[in-house]
Amino acid sequence: MDLNRLKPIYLFGIVLNACALVYAGMAGSWLYAGAFVLVLGYLAFRYRMIART
Repeated sequence: MDLNRLKPIYLFGIVLNACALVYAGMAGSWLYAGAFVLVLGYLAFRYRMIART
């Protein structure tokens, strides 16, 4: 798959995880919020790697 086609997919994942993180934080589910932070960090890292090329 072309790397330029992956950029919107990663951005969608980042936005979706950010929304889930806010929802989990507001609900007080800190374990889920921690998992969303890890996934968000991974997706942001991968997006930065793709954006450089």
